[in-house]
Amino acid sequence: MHSVAVTTKIVPDSEYSGFMGLLPAKLRGFVLLARFDRPIGWWLLFWPCVFGLALSGGLIARWDLALWMLLGAIVMRGAGCVYNDIVDRDLDAQVARTASRPLPSGAVGLKAAWVWLLALAAVGLLVLLQLRWEAQLVAVGSLALVAAYPFMKRITWWPQVCLGLVFSWGALVGWVAITGSLDAAMWWLYAGTVAWVIGYDTIYAMQDREDDAMVGIKSSALRLGGNIRSGVATFYALAIFGWGMAIWSIRPEKQALIALAPVALHLMLQLVSLKADGSNALGHFRSNRMAGLLAALAFLVVGAAGQY
Repeated sequence: MHSVAVTTKIVPDSEYSGFMGLLPAKLRGFVLLARFDRPIGWWLLFWPCVFGLALSGGLIARWDLALWMLLGAIVMRGAGCVYNDIVDRDLDAQVARTASRPLPSGAVGLKAAWVWLLALAAVGLLVLLQLRWEAQLVAVGSLALVAAYPFMKRITWWPQVCLGLVFSWGALVGWVAITGSLDAAMWWLYAGTVAWVIGYDTIYAMQDREDDAMVGIKSSALRLGGNIRSGVATFYALAIFGWGMAIWSIRPEKQALIALAPVALHLMLQLVSLKADGSNALGHFRSNRMAGLLAALAFLVVGAAGQY
C-alpha cells in the first residue's frame, strides 16, 4: 500500500445550516442521525430499485411501486445510518468529519437512537408489505449484510465490497417485484451495480484517508493508495460490463447497448477530473446521483421495448 499525501479540506458529516438550523435542537439531532439532511444516500439506495423495475419492463405500469420503494430507500437508509452510528460511535468521535454526528457529540442519547432505529424499521416494514411475497423474501435476505457492514472496516481493506452488496440489493428486489423470478439478467444487473457502488464509495472514502489511517479504519481508498484512479476505473468498467450483459441477456442487439453510452461517458468524466488528493472527492461522489439517473433511463428504454 502506498502512502498518499492528503490535503483535502474536511467537510463535516453533520452541518447545522439552512433548514436544519431552524429545527428544534432535539428534533434536529434525530434528523441528522438518519441523514435526512443528505439525500444523496437515499438516492443511491433508490436507483438500484429503479434499475430492477425498469429493466424488467415494469417501471411504467408499476410507478406506484417505485414510489413505495423511494419511501423505503429513505427510511431504510436512515435506519442503516442510525445502526452504523450506534456501532461506530466511538470511532466517529476520533474522525474529524464524523465527530459532530449526533451520537459522538451527545446530541442524541444511545437509548433514544435505538428507539429511532425501530421507528424507521417499522416504516420499512410497511413498505415491505406492498411487495409480492417473493420480493419480500429477497428484501429480508439483505438484513444479514446490513448488520455486518459496520464491522467490515475493522477486518478488511474492502468494506466497500460489503456496501456494494447492500446498496445494490434493491436491483434484486425491484426485478423480483415485477417478474417473481430470479434470472440471468437480474444477476448481471446486480453485479454491475455492485461494481458501481464500490467505485463511487472508494471516491467517497478518499475524504477520510488520513483520519482512517490514524484510528485503524480500513478502506479501499487506503488499500489502493496512489492507484485510486485506476482502481475506480476498473470498478466502473466492470459496472458498464455487468449492465451491458444484463441488457444483452434480454435484448441481444448491439444497438440496445448504446443506451449505456450516456452513463459510461459520465463515469469516464468523473475519472478524468478526479484529483488524487481527494479535494473534489465529495462532489464527484455526489455526481453519482446523475449517473444513477442515466443508468435508470438506459434500463427503462430497453425494458420498455417489451423484450422480456
